[in-house]
Amino acid sequence: MFISIHDNLYIGLYCAILAFIFGAVFGSFLNCASWRIAHGESFLHGRSHCTVCGHILSAPDLVPIFSWLFLGGKCRYCKAKISARYMLTELFFAVVSVASLLRWDLSVEYLRNMVFACCLFCLSLVDLESFEIPNGCLIISAAAWLAALPFAGMGKMAILAHLLTGVGYGAIMLGLTLLFDKILGKETMGGGDIKLFAVTGLYLGAAASLFALLFSCILGLLMGAVRNRNQKGAPIPFGPSIALASYVMLLYGERLVNWYLGLL
Repeated sequence: MFISIHDNLYIGLYCAILAFIFGAVFGSFLNCASWRIAHGESFLHGRSHCTVCGHILSAPDLVPIFSWLFLGGKCRYCKAKISARYMLTELFFAVVSVASLLRWDLSVEYLRNMVFACCLFCLSLVDLESFEIPNGCLIISAAAWLAALPFAGMGKMAILAHLLTGVGYGAIMLGLTLLFDKILGKETMGGGDIKLFAVTGLYLGAAASLFALLFSCILGLLMGAVRNRNQKGAPIPFGPSIALASYVMLLYGERLVNWYLGLL
């Protein structure tokens, strides 16, 4: 018999703690995997190592969030400074995991959307490092959506609508990109961003996809302003903005869309 985390305070708290730990651990793994992907290393083989001295890290160095805090943000072996990004991304993904659990409870939808969140998180970190979006993250996201369809409770028309949204979203973004490339005489959006829009369309549907597009543009402008303040003229990766906007809409899009339509 299915037990909802909302039915019992103690069960809910226990599951939320597990989700936090799960999220922090996966955040640590995805951080490592994204760094290796961006630098041409395999994340399936080899142990974690310091990116400065190359020393193999031991168990006390790999406890999500706490290792960075206890080591004072420095490598235990060479004392090189470790970016706060590691601790912050682990904490961020732990929060994402708990928020997803509270939104979708203990369900197949939660598992599917956490796979999607892992892919979005990984590709965002890779894009920040290398300005590329790995196809593997997009393929896994699409496969997770398809695998969960028998448990999603969606009718045939709803499934068709989401499929058409994915294809149409990608086609429209491709057309707009080619148009603006020609007008401006330079590349305005990478192919990875266009494919990412298509995949998010599968998950969001038409209305939420439009909101995600607008939200991602706002986030992209904010990120560009911050990046230009620190590094003038530096290119701006759009993948993280698309990813964050899309997952926020996946979490709360239905409420936002209903609220907006209610105003009309």
